[in-house]
Amino acid sequence: MSLYITVEDLLQRKYFENIEVVAGHEGLSRIVKWVHVMDVTKIKNLLNGSELILSTGLAWKEDKNLFFSVVEQLIESQAAALCFEIGTYTSILPQEIIDLANEHHFPIILFKQEVPFVKITQDIHTLLINHQYQMISDLEGYSQKLNKKLLTIENHQEILTFIQQFLNVQVAILFHPSDIQFIPNVDANERNELIPFINNLVPDHLSTSIASVPIQLLGDNKAELFLLSKVRGITDFDRLILDRTATALAQFLLRKHYFEEKRRNEETDFLNNWLEGECSEDAIQDYIAYHSPQVVGKGGFVCLCRLETLDSFSNLDLTYFKLYARTIFEQHGFTFYSIERKGLLVFIFLNMRSTANWKKRMTEGIQKLLQSDLKIGEYKFRHMLAIGKYVQELKNIGMSYKTAAETLRIQTRWSEQESYYFYDDLHIYRLISKLNEHLELKEIVMEYLEPVIEYDKKYNAKLMDTLKIYLACNGSKQETAKQLYVVRQTLYHRLDKLENLLGEDFMRHEKRLAIEFMIYSYDYLISSRQVKKSGQESL
Repeated sequence: MSLYITVEDLLQRKYFENIEVVAGHEGLSRIVKWVHVMDVTKIKNLLNGSELILSTGLAWKEDKNLFFSVVEQLIESQAAALCFEIGTYTSILPQEIIDLANEHHFPIILFKQEVPFVKITQDIHTLLINHQYQMISDLEGYSQKLNKKLLTIENHQEILTFIQQFLNVQVAILFHPSDIQFIPNVDANERNELIPFINNLVPDHLSTSIASVPIQLLGDNKAELFLLSKVRGITDFDRLILDRTATALAQFLLRKHYFEEKRRNEETDFLNNWLEGECSEDAIQDYIAYHSPQVVGKGGFVCLCRLETLDSFSNLDLTYFKLYARTIFEQHGFTFYSIERKGLLVFIFLNMRSTANWKKRMTEGIQKLLQSDLKIGEYKFRHMLAIGKYVQELKNIGMSYKTAAETLRIQTRWSEQESYYFYDDLHIYRLISKLNEHLELKEIVMEYLEPVIEYDKKYNAKLMDTLKIYLACNGSKQETAKQLYVVRQTLYHRLDKLENLLGEDFMRHEKRLAIEFMIYSYDYLISSRQVKKSGQESL
């Protein structure tokens, strides 16, 4: 059975023995989806397209203008053809209508004698319904064969060849504007004719000769699959086959990417040496050229990712997570190599675009990852990300690894800084962390802030909050009162008390800098739990 039923097919049926095609011969290949008996003049909103219209001519009788309007509406509604009796109610067929139908390849068919419309519709509807059942069977058979092929194929071209031979239409797949593949292959001239179809630059009357569907992989459109035909319209059956094929292509590409990711995971020795600074620039470039020949790196950095309950994730879970992350970050101009090290996921990122905006692009990628509904195994994705210094020479990636580890250590001990992903953004927190390693930071903090801390503890006066905001507002009393939601007199009273506790010179430049630094240090000590709640009385 044919994949579709055309006007020409129906003209071979028994009730169309005594007819004449008077216009639109070039449209006899139009697809017929249903039959309507219609004798009204306003029909635009009554049709869905591809209907064969049967009429007695009663609607327009001998009114040439009304007849012309009816044909215009049928063409605009994309009806398949018009069949009407000549002689019963109308005997005219003006040349203007014939010219209009020929211009739009719209068939007009005359019954030269009275015909039973009821029997015609019954016959054609039976044919169409049987055809629908056959299409469902064909679709199921196609799907089964395609699923079997997925077990053995090694190239997506085999899938494209399969659908092309099944539907006998031109197939194309668009991976990128500069990467369009045609099945079967076409010469340069035909390629130039087909490109406008793919770019959606074709006249309206040819719009039914093309269909497309995106190939989605983990939420990202990896390609677009097209069916193109110059000789017939694309049917609903074609579109169903197209959807099934797109799903199969997505499964094949996902499997391909999965095995590529798995192969990368097995190449850990070199990456470990790279992180330890034991690889030369030439060796690194050779490694990149072999494993990622399309990548032209412009420097890079290390990103550490701490996942909750890392040990409970299977290799499949982690591979899926890394594949999902790769899909996101490649859209923002990065690629990466990854290994698991010391309970962490370590990503060596390579930048493939401008170095001027790498942090902005990386932040956008992180936000997209966090906003996704990604699950790793049974767990919603939770993270702690730490990004080291950017290095121009990839042999220095070990420095980025060390600074990423320092960033993660500060984040771990100072929970408020989890939103600071980059080592370069930690600034004063890095100094505080270093000082705390070598000095008794608590004692220095108490030397400056103990009077305020003790006063707040005793009277709940909120002097520490006032001091923080007053310094952050550069001594602006109006802005400080606004941020604290207090009246001026309340603020003046608190500032007087701060002068009594810290000294009248606490806003002098040198002392102010020291106090601000100690406030940051105090928050660090509290947040990192070095000062236990029970011991905060001494603070």
